Amino acid sequence: MAYSCARRGAAIACLGIGIIGGTWSAPALARVELGLPATQAQVTIGCLYPMTGRAAIYGKDSVAGIKLALAELAAEADAPRLRVIVDDDRSKASYAVRMAEDFIAHDKARFLCGMVSSGVAQAVSKVALKNKVVMVGTDHASSRLTIEGLHPYYFRVSNDSYTSMAAGARYLAELQKKTGWKRLAYIGPDYDYGHVSWSDFQSNLEHLGVRYESVGMFWPKLYEPDYSAYIQAMLKAEPDIVVTSLWGGDFVAFLKQARTTDFFTRIRLANFDTGGNYEVMLSLGDKPPPGLILSARHHNNWPDTDTNRRFVETFRQAEGRFPTYAAEGAYSGIMAIARAVTKAGGATDMGAVITALEGLELHLPEDPDGFNSFIDPDTHQIVQTQAVGEVVANTAYPPAKVMLGKWTVYGAEDLRPLPELVRSRRAKAAGAVELIE
Repeated sequence: MAYSCARRGAAIACLGIGIIGGTWSAPALARVELGLPATQAQVTIGCLYPMTGRAAIYGKDSVAGIKLALAELAAEADAPRLRVIVDDDRSKASYAVRMAEDFIAHDKARFLCGMVSSGVAQAVSKVALKNKVVMVGTDHASSRLTIEGLHPYYFRVSNDSYTSMAAGARYLAELQKKTGWKRLAYIGPDYDYGHVSWSDFQSNLEHLGVRYESVGMFWPKLYEPDYSAYIQAMLKAEPDIVVTSLWGGDFVAFLKQARTTDFFTRIRLANFDTGGNYEVMLSLGDKPPPGLILSARHHNNWPDTDTNRRFVETFRQAEGRFPTYAAEGAYSGIMAIARAVTKAGGATDMGAVITALEGLELHLPEDPDGFNSFIDPDTHQIVQTQAVGEVVANTAYPPAKVMLGKWTVYGAEDLRPLPELVRSRRAKAAGAVELIE
């Protein structure tokens, strides 16, 4: 194994090697190179994340998660020799496409990874297909990527919109039996992720036989600065529950603005995909609004396992703070690529790697004891359990004063789309293409 820090018995030292260019406080970040130099690497991976703007924390935490994965691999004698390049996709599809093409042409990347925006991911997915390189999504969630838009080279290792909304629909079905809620509204960003999240939620409610009245759908633009008109419209519609797929800084901004009204005394708010992220917990202070129902793709305090505690604490020691879910997603992506290359006998032939990824099992920080995440061969989507919780006082993860608790946990098999639903959605998409042509 060529990682010298592992030979010294200090794998944690690998966390800091290979960073090139400016600091995180710089207005524009130079790209980051991690792992081995090109002359020593067996595999080059090009990762795209937002490093500036409202979503920059996801890029920063993804780099930290990648470093954790490389440190673990450095301590393994038979792990593949990896070079990982990370650069700022600026949350713009056209820019990300050019960056991905440069990774492939100039850096000889055989893998692409990352992406926070589903719109960016869909554009880069086409680059991966065209160039026959494997793309591993770590932080975007539109289920269209693994259902209608799936191709052999695309895989995802974080919860998608279908998984999260399947858990959310089950939670609200159970809540309806307790409270009798009837009126439902939805607010999500006006691009593919927001729209497919609502569609996934509706299809799961229908599958469960939940009867409700839809009293409004609201579509602010991504990175909307002012939600006041939407908040007033929802108050006027008088839903019992509002489900949202606003994420990151957008969700935090919505919460802050809604707290200036009587929104939370009249309506329960649920965010099943990203709402339980650590940055949200931090923003809530010590007096959170009542009635929040939240989940996320990784939680610092669930599951309470050795694997998750070690991941969170190692991140905290390295970065001086607690991680958002983006860190675990990026960590999972690098580990999936490494395990697939090893399973393929060290080959970087894409056919062998694809075969290795299909059905690949990984024990990840978000996995409860006794369960391993695995990649569904039919959709290339990782299959995982999910926990939905409520906000409770918890000072164990400072400076946050609250975390999620009162967990309701849903098994992985219950959250997978049924094969007939996958076939139906793919058939409809194929029919639409034929009509256009």
